[in-house]
Amino acid sequence: MTIRRLKTYTGSQGYVYQYYFVGKRPAPQSAADEYIFDVTSDRKLTYAVSIFLPHQVVATWSTSHGRPLADSEQYAAVKMRLFHAFDELEDMQAQGRQLWIDLQSLEESLASLGVE
Repeated sequence: MTIRRLKTYTGSQGYVYQYYFVGKRPAPQSAADEYIFDVTSDRKLTYAVSIFLPHQVVATWSTSHGRPLADSEQYAAVKMRLFHAFDELEDMQAQGRQLWIDLQSLEESLASLGVE
């Protein structure tokens, strides 16, 4: 039996989200990794949120910074993308089920964490 660590995040829209990381897998029909989280804002309905990190974005970042992006750094960027969605979207369930990370958002997320 897998015990998942339920975490809480208060978004700037006023919602308090609870979420946990389900897993990572190659994205179907895309050259990206898919990170899956289960999310709830009312403790009644839980839904999956997929965040896609394209391989080309990671490769471009690695080339421009002269080193590979560690798995933990990739996960940190994905989690920051989830938090940005919690802050920006009024209806996470309707608008935030599939989120993508582009190079600019990857750079900004990692810079905010002090990753260079």
